[in-house]
Amino acid sequence: MSGRLLRLVCTATVAAGTVLAPLPAAAVPEPPAPGQRPVAELLTDLQTLYQDAEQATETYNATEEKLKKQRAEVDRLDSELSRARLSLHDSRGAAGRLAREQYQNSTAISPYVRLLLARDPQHALDEGHVIGQLARERAETIGRLVGSEKKSDGLAREARKALDTQLTLATRQKKAQDDVHKRLADVEKLLTSLTPDQLTALAAFEKTDVDKSQQKLVTSGALGDDQREPSREGDRALRYAVQQIGKPYEWGAEGPKTYDCSGLTSEAWGYAGTPIPRTSEEQWAELPRVPLNELRPGDLVIYFPKATHVALYLGAGQVVQAPRTGEKVQVSPIASYPILGAVRPDSRPEGARGTARPATTDSQPPTPHNPNGVQAPATEAR
Repeated sequence: MSGRLLRLVCTATVAAGTVLAPLPAAAVPEPPAPGQRPVAELLTDLQTLYQDAEQATETYNATEEKLKKQRAEVDRLDSELSRARLSLHDSRGAAGRLAREQYQNSTAISPYVRLLLARDPQHALDEGHVIGQLARERAETIGRLVGSEKKSDGLAREARKALDTQLTLATRQKKAQDDVHKRLADVEKLLTSLTPDQLTALAAFEKTDVDKSQQKLVTSGALGDDQREPSREGDRALRYAVQQIGKPYEWGAEGPKTYDCSGLTSEAWGYAGTPIPRTSEEQWAELPRVPLNELRPGDLVIYFPKATHVALYLGAGQVVQAPRTGEKVQVSPIASYPILGAVRPDSRPEGARGTARPATTDSQPPTPHNPNGVQAPATEAR
């Protein structure tokens, strides 16, 4: 990690405003009091609830993205249908004028008889050419009417089908939203049932668990030499993420004031000019994989067997992430969650990239107000 970026990270973590006091060591947790559940059991339950909530959140996010695209498709079809109906109206008007002209000229002498009786055959032939041109124009008018009717009917069916799909997605979105609320209510129910001493012991035990996993990962050499520099896009994405440190986690949020895990990563890489899928599952499924021993800053680290969490690799075994409800965007050990793998967004072909988003006031680094404090790396549920 470059010196400039390291200074930026330090500034942002100081500016986050919350100084975490060191947690007591808890390598050997004290036995639970009579009637209390073991801390390890509580931690397992809490981690499961958090993971369920995050999986439900990513399901909601995926449905929300599909719903956005479907709304745009419905709007497009509605606009096209309006133009087709206007064209049909014009075609019907032209057909009506044609019918009136045919009725008014129904007793006229045929062009063939005119030619036989004409004193000036050439003039009659010229007149016949004009009559032929009118006939062709009449045929074209009828053809346009038939074509406009078919196009209008087809677009009406497409618009109806697209609207039905939108309504189905909206129902699915509501169900996913309710599922998220239920999962978060389960988390809150468990947390409110714990005593202050249990919460303290839980946090200490979790930190010890994460520290062990981090130590094991680092000493195994799985991260390689960790001396790689970020790409230009990766550096830009990472800087964006660092500038969001201290902003609250909120499920389904994409900034600029709050984020969930994939909201942060997708916005960061979109800002860097490389749009990526919205959810962590899609990011894992669609972006190029990269081995952990080839990680470079800006890469995305994917967590859990179902790819339900994601963070941006900062370097030196650390990530920037929006962890979970009740916490803020922060720097955490890479082993905070069980790692599934990593992906590199800017390994895609050039044609798959976009344009960097303009900077906004909300994406600028916050002004430090606690120069004597440094935010410790977060401890995450495993």
